[in-house]
Amino acid sequence: MIDHIFFYLGLSFITIHEMDAIRCREWRIFPGLSLLSDKLGYIVFVLVHIPLFFFIYWELTHSQDIAVFIKSFNIFTIIHLGLHVLFLKHKNNEFKDWISWTILIGAGLCGLIDLII
Repeated sequence: MIDHIFFYLGLSFITIHEMDAIRCREWRIFPGLSLLSDKLGYIVFVLVHIPLFFFIYWELTHSQDIAVFIKSFNIFTIIHLGLHVLFLKHKNNEFKDWISWTILIGAGLCGLIDLII
């Protein structure tokens, strides 16, 4: 059995969520980014994700303690889901369909399961 299979599945969900976040214009929910025009918000949102994903891939291949990174990422997926629940009623929240919530809940559940097992 592959180690941390739920971590990798959660990482897949988060990756797909970020694609969905562009469709749903997630930057319109963030304080600060919500003040920008849609075009500039989109550009900033996309460009900020380049170093974020670089960091994830770097940690997966170069981390001195991969277990700490995996645990931290799992906790992030749970907090991330909580934030989406918290902002569910935000006027600019477009994460309303079943596919968006399947992805969000999938990431959070995978993080929780990986922490437990």
